[in-house]
Amino acid sequence: MSAPLVDVKNLSVAFRSEGEEILAVDRISFDVRSGETVALVGESGSGKSVSALSILQLLPYPQASHPSGEIMFEGRNLVGASEKTMREIRGNKIGVVFQEPMTSLNPLHTIERQVGEVLQLHKGLRGEKLRARVLELLDKVGIPDATERLGAYPHQLSGGQRQRVMIAMALANEPNLLIADEPTTALDVTVQAQILALLKKLKDEMGMALLLITHDLGVVRKMSDRVFVMTKGEIVERGDTETVFDNPQHAYTKRLLASEPKGRALGGAKDAPVIMETDDLKVWFPIKRGFLRKTVGYVKAVDGISLTVRRGRTLGVVGESGSGKTTLGLALLRLLSSEGPVRFEGRDIQGLKQNELRPLRRRMQIVFQDPYGSLSPRMSISQIVEEGLIVQGLGLTPDERRERVSSALQEVGIDPAVQDRYPHEFSGGQRQRIAIARAMALEPHFVMLDEPTSALDMSVQAQIVDLLRDLQKRMNLGYLFISHDLKVVRALSDDIIVMRNGKVVEAGTADEIFDHPKTDYTKALMAAAFDLVATPEGDAAG
Repeated sequence: MSAPLVDVKNLSVAFRSEGEEILAVDRISFDVRSGETVALVGESGSGKSVSALSILQLLPYPQASHPSGEIMFEGRNLVGASEKTMREIRGNKIGVVFQEPMTSLNPLHTIERQVGEVLQLHKGLRGEKLRARVLELLDKVGIPDATERLGAYPHQLSGGQRQRVMIAMALANEPNLLIADEPTTALDVTVQAQILALLKKLKDEMGMALLLITHDLGVVRKMSDRVFVMTKGEIVERGDTETVFDNPQHAYTKRLLASEPKGRALGGAKDAPVIMETDDLKVWFPIKRGFLRKTVGYVKAVDGISLTVRRGRTLGVVGESGSGKTTLGLALLRLLSSEGPVRFEGRDIQGLKQNELRPLRRRMQIVFQDPYGSLSPRMSISQIVEEGLIVQGLGLTPDERRERVSSALQEVGIDPAVQDRYPHEFSGGQRQRIAIARAMALEPHFVMLDEPTSALDMSVQAQIVDLLRDLQKRMNLGYLFISHDLKVVRALSDDIIVMRNGKVVEAGTADEIFDHPKTDYTKALMAAAFDLVATPEGDAAG
């Protein structure tokens, strides 16, 4: 067996905060050999990314330190290496693809400049040679019409295209090792499959090693040769991927593998009372141009959609980014202007003014995608949950409101004793539970769930799905569940509509859509979600 390309031995990482030293990684050892894919897998806070960033010495030193260990790369110990040495290695010998391309790419620089910068620094390329190499790289990673994209800025590209640009930058100098830190987390399932296939193809073509950092077990199983399982800063299991998946030894690995959302929708009565419905709903955004800002066309975000949501049942809305899912939900809640009737509990609310809508809003609530952005950091949990009770003017005394808040928190599995704390003191899963409690405190009949599990670890996703199912059963709730994660959709939805470019391309029961999809688009979504590694060509979100 060949010597490791990277050999991490007994590595610890500590962070100093307010005079206290916190150990984030505790004496871990792993290695990566040329030509293989190794996965570091674990949930948020397990120490995966910190371990990977240590290889490139990108931690915020001196706040971060290595109390023990070494990282051997091509015979050199990178722990404590000089900045000059690391500049020679970063981007040249070792490339990296970060989790969120929108924050990793400079919004003020063109794609040509950002990809070219790597080549200028390490290869000294200039002028036409530089442009030719940038075009070659963009073409290699599957950016369509690469010549026209050279002058584009990151915000002008889709999520999948931005990640492809990041890969082009990472591979510009043909590194021996590519570190991919959650490279598909923020992407649609079809784009995820394309990015994974692209990484696999480029790794094989270039003969490089790939270190994959992820919490997605489906990605690990499809992509990696060996896997190292991390939790609480320690590696608790290691081995070849097939053995670890088929015969896990550690209790944490077993729990992780068993944590995918399971079960099916509750199967509420098909003739239950209709709670929300619309016919031929449209949300068109005008495109204005010229000095006089004349309307020259429309972006048809929602284009003639009809749907029905019943008490005790869940309607899943699936589709890629930009398909119109969230716009549809916001229009149903009258948070966006739209055309077409919107009937809530039999009453057309389309023409109602805000003061007429306010009493109805108690019975229609929303849980947003991002539990970090949807909770005010300046308000305590108690203030966040009781805000709706105050706005609705229910006439409750402060003590009665606190009792209602305590009850809502208890419903979602949060100890009421912590209600005077602030959002930053809670984990992502706890914050999403608090967001759900805020909606449930008003005892709604209809809840729009906008990607409520996408920012969460898989085990936490499963807990939130179980919680939503339990709340639906106890409160007879009607859900509009918006997501691109089809495994979660299947676990929660009775009926499904598939959206593309503002239109419904397929509709039916969950069993019909998942077991017998009719349109090519739905089949592609299913194949991407349940197979993961597709062909690398194209970008469905482009």
